[in-house]
Amino acid sequence: MAFTVPLPRSPLDGGRALALWYERELGWATVPGPPVQLVTGLRFDVLELPAAAGRGVLRRVGAATGPVALMGRRMRFLVAAGASEDLPGLLEWLEWGGISLDLAALGADGRITAPLPPGRGGSGAPGAAVWLRAPEPGREVESSLPAPRSGPWGRAEAPCLTRLVAAAAVECHRLRLLNARAGGPAAQRGTTPQRFASS
Repeated sequence: MAFTVPLPRSPLDGGRALALWYERELGWATVPGPPVQLVTGLRFDVLELPAAAGRGVLRRVGAATGPVALMGRRMRFLVAAGASEDLPGLLEWLEWGGISLDLAALGADGRITAPLPPGRGGSGAPGAAVWLRAPEPGREVESSLPAPRSGPWGRAEAPCLTRLVAAAAVECHRLRLLNARAGGPAAQRGTTPQRFASS
C-alpha cells in the first residue's frame, strides 16, 4: 500500500491573502512580504514600547486604547495618524523630556509586521506578531485610535493620546528602574536612548 504525502501549503497564499484582508477589510496600505507589513502614517501611527511596560499601560488605561499588537518583546499601540509628530512635544509637556525612555513612535513611511487577522489562528512561531486587541472589520478603526483632542483627527469619543503617552512614559521609566535595580539588560547597557523612529 503506497501513501502519498500532500505538498505543504503556503500559509495564506504566501502572504497575499493576508495583505488583501487588511486592504479590503480595513483599507490599510500593505507592503508585500514575507512578512507582510502594514504602512504607518496613513491611517494610523504606532507607539512602540517594551512588552513589560505595555502590560502596565493596558492595566492603567483599560479599554481606552485602540488596537494593540505584540511582536516578540515589543508592544505596539495604534494611535491616530500624525500623532508620532506630537510625541516629543507631548513628552516635554508631560515633563518627561530629556529622560531616557525606550519609547518609539512610527509615523510616515514606517512599517510594522502585520499580525494574522482575528480568528485565523496563530502562526505558532515564537515572537510572531499577534493582535492583543484586534481592529474590527466593518467599523471605522480610526475613530477608536487615541488622538489629541485638539488635533484635526481628534474626536471627542476617541481615547486620549495624552493619557496613553503619560501611562507609557511612567511604565517605561518604571521598567528601566526595575531593570537597573535588578542588574537587568538596561542596567548593563547603561542609559537607553530615547527613540523616536519615523521609518
